[in-house]
Amino acid sequence: MTFTPLPVVHRRPQRDLAAAERAAADFLTALGIDLKSESLADTPGRMTRAYAELLTPREFRLTTFDNDEGYDELVLARAIPIRSVCEHHLLPFLGVAHVGYLPGERILGLSKLARVVELFAHGPQVQERLTKQIADWLTRHLEPKGVGVVIQAEHLCMTLRGVRAVGAETITSTLLGTLRDDPRSRVEFFTLAGIPHA
Repeated sequence: MTFTPLPVVHRRPQRDLAAAERAAADFLTALGIDLKSESLADTPGRMTRAYAELLTPREFRLTTFDNDEGYDELVLARAIPIRSVCEHHLLPFLGVAHVGYLPGERILGLSKLARVVELFAHGPQVQERLTKQIADWLTRHLEPKGVGVVIQAEHLCMTLRGVRAVGAETITSTLLGTLRDDPRSRVEFFTLAGIPHA
């Protein structure tokens, strides 16, 4: 089995943490929070580091392997944890992704499915775009016979503010190739992912 390492994948943004910390202090002060108390004095720095972590994906090198055995059944990683930030309110949304593909000539190191999810989850996002980005990226880099991605998430912008719909879950899906076109493959994907389907 031969493997092909592809270039390091990253979307690391330019960051100025000192400026972000000053802005965080101004922001909190403008909202009436007194940063002079001992417990809040370091909050702008902690806030800056927390958002920097949420908005910055780790670098990774995608590794694919020859599909020497001609494996042609579904490969599925279930319940990959997702943490992202809603681009409308910059509040987190949390959940899981179920990601599967029908291999073509290449197969993917299994941990890389979780890394691809993490790559696109970091940064301001909407769940619909995130779901499609993961599926499109796998299709482009693996050229599989089919790809399926389902994301189930709770959005804090919906549960902590506004409508305050605590416990509401948003589900999005993208199916490409055989998983979209063949009803049996589609049912298999949803069944293995544990998603109710008609």
